[in-house]
Amino acid sequence: MLNIVLFGPPGAGKGTQSEKIISKYSLTHISTGDLFRKHLSEGTDLGKLAQKYMDEGNLVPDEVVIGMVEVKIKETGDVAGFIFDGFPRTVAQAEALDQLLESRNTPISGMVALEVEDDELRNRILERGKDSGRADDQSIDKINNRISVYKNETLPVAEFYKNQDKFYPINGVGSIDSIFENICDKIDSFK
Repeated sequence: MLNIVLFGPPGAGKGTQSEKIISKYSLTHISTGDLFRKHLSEGTDLGKLAQKYMDEGNLVPDEVVIGMVEVKIKETGDVAGFIFDGFPRTVAQAEALDQLLESRNTPISGMVALEVEDDELRNRILERGKDSGRADDQSIDKINNRISVYKNETLPVAEFYKNQDKFYPINGVGSIDSIFENICDKIDSFK
């Protein structure tokens, strides 16, 4: 199985690139954002709790996220692999994901990390906010908080995968297609 962690700060282009990766490699997409939205639309207590954290630009607690991901993996039948988009966001989540996948004899193949400068991220998120309707895409204070949370709480996950020789940085600035081509070159080296 091909199991990829798609990594990067908010606004780096993970959503755009994950769609292309899923199509090319026939992977099953696991996005914590999608899982949260599912729970929100169903009005679950978990969805309401997740929304509170997301509205403030903060991370949803590890145990909530890990539980949702575990259920999603168990519900999924035989697949070519998974692409994890927006997960893991903490070292504890990365460790839990490794344990979960090891129990299924299918480890993470690699982390593809989109790298984009902060000013570009702010511009992209504000532009996206014009259409997304997300409160955390429309406030510069919330955007700055999300970038800060990423640097302080999420960036250490990159070190976790670097220590396993599974970290592959990609310049996230350029045309969508050229970035995708660079991503595919890395993914093809996993096989």
